[in-house]
Amino acid sequence: MAEDAILGYLEKNEEIPDSGKFAEEFGIDHDEIVNVTKSLNAYGLVLSQDIKRESLVLTDEGKLYADTGSPEMQVFSAIPPEGISPDELQRKVGPSVFKIGFGPAKQNEWLERGKQLIFRKKEHVDDKVKGLLSQIQAEKMVEPGEIAALKRRKLIISQTWKGYSIIKGPNYALKRKKAATDLTREDLQSGAWKDMELKEYNFNAKGLPPEGGHLHPLLKVRKQLKDIFLQMGFEEMPTNNFVESSYWNFDALFQPQQHPARDSHDTFFLKDPSTTKLLPEDYVERVKCVHESGGYGSRGYGYDWKREEANKNLLRTHTTAVSSRMLYALAQKPFAPKKYFSIDRVFRNEAVDRTHLAEFHQIEGLICDRGLTLGDLIGVLHDFFSRLGMKKLRFKPAYNPYTEPSMEIFSYHEGFGKWVEIGNSGMFRPEMLLPMGLPDDVRVVAWGLSLERPTMILYGIDNIRDLFGHKVDLGLMKKNPICRIGLE
Repeated sequence: MAEDAILGYLEKNEEIPDSGKFAEEFGIDHDEIVNVTKSLNAYGLVLSQDIKRESLVLTDEGKLYADTGSPEMQVFSAIPPEGISPDELQRKVGPSVFKIGFGPAKQNEWLERGKQLIFRKKEHVDDKVKGLLSQIQAEKMVEPGEIAALKRRKLIISQTWKGYSIIKGPNYALKRKKAATDLTREDLQSGAWKDMELKEYNFNAKGLPPEGGHLHPLLKVRKQLKDIFLQMGFEEMPTNNFVESSYWNFDALFQPQQHPARDSHDTFFLKDPSTTKLLPEDYVERVKCVHESGGYGSRGYGYDWKREEANKNLLRTHTTAVSSRMLYALAQKPFAPKKYFSIDRVFRNEAVDRTHLAEFHQIEGLICDRGLTLGDLIGVLHDFFSRLGMKKLRFKPAYNPYTEPSMEIFSYHEGFGKWVEIGNSGMFRPEMLLPMGLPDDVRVVAWGLSLERPTMILYGIDNIRDLFGHKVDLGLMKKNPICRIGLE
């Protein structure tokens, strides 16, 4: 309707000088006129020129006062000749009107406040605010100072009206001929294409950006850490088994069966299959003996070791379960020094909060060789963490069931201005290594840390649920920068 009206009017007239008045004359919504004008202009059927007009419009509050009178007038009108108490006046006009109108009425010297009552100072007053608002509604001229005062009271606002003046374009026609966007087989076969008007291609138009895959920040940091391990000559351990037996996860590590970590409150145990069926029996017997009565210079734990506890299947609580399997396999062959690492997922039955999840990633490195000492471990840790950009390290004695001595690792964080715990480390105990069949002089140094914590620090994330899990913002995946670990 709007298109026919515009093109039909221009056939007999040279110009539509004002699209607003045109819309009003023909009873068409102005927004529809604007949209059609833009479309016709794009096809060259018309040429349009922008028109802008500034006008003053009453706010909802202004419209109310134009109808009922200003708050100061309402306050004045509510005061009887004998006066009225402030509380009674407030109840009469309402708290909002009293709060807004009392001050201006007093400033205009319309009233005075005694010790107990409020009195009128004048018999009759003019409601100037209502008069000004009525003038603006009628589109009459108002002094600039009065306009500024009404704007400060938020009774009026400036509004910019936008429209067009319209003339015929170079491709003017009374009816728009719809341009075809595609040629079909039927068009070619029938010859209809000869009379068709084809839409021009815009070869400068940008296409939709292709959607590609994006690496998660954890994967970026994992890749850089993996490269650092490989540069240091480490070999990656196979970590594809999330399900592990309690034997390899706990018992082979010389962790007693009554240890709190083996409770269902801390570990996810499987219902089906609930137990493992394959364990190296001779090795199992040696582990049982060292738990019950010790050996290799140890007194053991002095309890009755139960095979059914060792057989229970669980979701591995640490990747050290993989390390125990690798060291056992290494012990079955003529000894050769090895450096292993792993970066993979582990599971713990923990309460979820901003720093803990029930699943996370563990980074683990170990070196197995003859005659290693705690000094070797400290030297390797300095080398490893310096490649991560952590030059200042401190170590604190700690306890682990399967390492002795054990150390917590701290690094000085320049941004936080304090020492931050970044990992754990130690030397595997003889009670763990010798039952495997490794030579007496072989020592294993190891360390571990989480993947999430350094990633959160690097990417400025303070809630782990924003990094990993179903609440992750996909925008973070698309826009996160490269990981600079090991690049500087």
